[in-house]
Amino acid sequence: MSIEDRAKAIGKNIEGKAQEALGNVTGDPEDKAEGKAKQAESQVRHGVEDVKDGVKEKLD
Repeated sequence: MSIEDRAKAIGKNIEGKAQEALGNVTGDPEDKAEGKAKQAESQVRHGVEDVKDGVKEKLD
């Protein structure tokens, strides 16, 4: 598990939530969509880290 990669994923998720909230407040659908995309990217990054952890456990 890379703590740095997990931290980046968490940061991306927070950034996405903030951007989505801004889009909700301003009524900007583009900001909402970009925020949701960043959150989805964060989920993918977490999934990759989970796979890495699983492989490492199998090898140890």
